[in-house]
Amino acid sequence: MVATSNGLGDYLRARRARVDPRDVGLRGGGDRRVSGLRREEIAVLAGVSVDYYARLEQGRERNPSAQVLDAIGRALRLDLDARGHLFRLAGLNPSMGPTSFRDSVHPELLRLLDAFPTSAAYVLNPAFDVLATNSVAAALLSPFVGTVNMVRVLFRHPQARTVFPDWPTLTENVVHALRLNAGLFPNDPEIQSLVADLVRDSPEFRALWADQSVRGLTRMFKVVQHPAAGRIELTYQTFDVRDAPGQQLLVGTPEPGSRSADALAALAATYSPA
Repeated sequence: MVATSNGLGDYLRARRARVDPRDVGLRGGGDRRVSGLRREEIAVLAGVSVDYYARLEQGRERNPSAQVLDAIGRALRLDLDARGHLFRLAGLNPSMGPTSFRDSVHPELLRLLDAFPTSAAYVLNPAFDVLATNSVAAALLSPFVGTVNMVRVLFRHPQARTVFPDWPTLTENVVHALRLNAGLFPNDPEIQSLVADLVRDSPEFRALWADQSVRGLTRMFKVVQHPAAGRIELTYQTFDVRDAPGQQLLVGTPEPGSRSADALAALAATYSPA
């Protein structure tokens, strides 16, 4: 006989063995014949029946719901990568719904921002709120102090079309990326409110939103006509923040030795936040 593959069950057993009972409020000790948690303990922590969880591990139940997998993932203390693997083993795509980490920038990422002393580096959430900047980015974005959402800046701020001479291309890229995030985070109230406001108030946004195009932010060339520093040309690269799904790190870098590099450095050196 050929053994039936049971990747989901194998993974659940392996992860269950790695959980220290004391980490989930249970007693450890020498009376345990195996390391980690027992099946019945995981079942209780996940809010499912012991029989149902046993059938999952044994391969007799192969169609768990996303809600059940979420609960089991929490009980097993899975991180984001491990949780995603659990979902894929069950034939499901992991939800990327909002988490408590969405608007919280990790201290290590904050330190990383300052590792770009000649570049404008900042962190966005899925609705394109600016969550953190380095000093160079703060100076570059100074014309928009008081407005943290970059989509609202583009479509509502009176200086947007002056500061961004390539406004039509920039807005197209941003709206397409926002639609991608709306699909990844379908229940995000901030994205929903942002889209509703701009569809109602901005004909330009409404037209771009209606074309249904999706494309993530990657590498792009951007021109900034800063009122204090003049024309600054930057190449932007976007990086996903893996431990905070939906957050993105954007780094805009001028050509070394260029007029843009000198202007950006001078701007950052003289800028003083209010």
